[in-house]
Amino acid sequence: MLQLEVVTPERRVLSESVNSVTVPGRNGEMQILPGHAALISELQTGVLAYNHDGTTLQLHVSGGFIEVNNDRVSVLAEIAERPEEIDAARARLAREHTEKQLGSWSGTEEDFEKARVKLEKSLVRLQLASGTKAH
Repeated sequence: MLQLEVVTPERRVLSESVNSVTVPGRNGEMQILPGHAALISELQTGVLAYNHDGTTLQLHVSGGFIEVNNDRVSVLAEIAERPEEIDAARARLAREHTEKQLGSWSGTEEDFEKARVKLEKSLVRLQLASGTKAH
């Protein structure tokens, strides 16, 4: 078993013993199983999935880091939300607003990347809020 801790600057989101954890890492999804080598990695916007007693549960995470050491997985995220905490209407509005912004883009490359990440966050949040499988 792994001990999974997910915290944000505002609160502890999760503290549980789990069988496995899959996180959105900088270079794609990473699955962590008991006995995993020690590591520290940057998190990307996406879905953190964990298996607890045969059930796979998901969180929306964005920004931050993951540390794995001695079967302890610590996720320090800027944002971490359970599906039931997500306001689907607000996420839908954010998606629509950002899609319009990106459709007629005239800003800097850096601002474009910020808008792209904002769109990605809203899409992940909508997928989790609606109960569809998110990747």
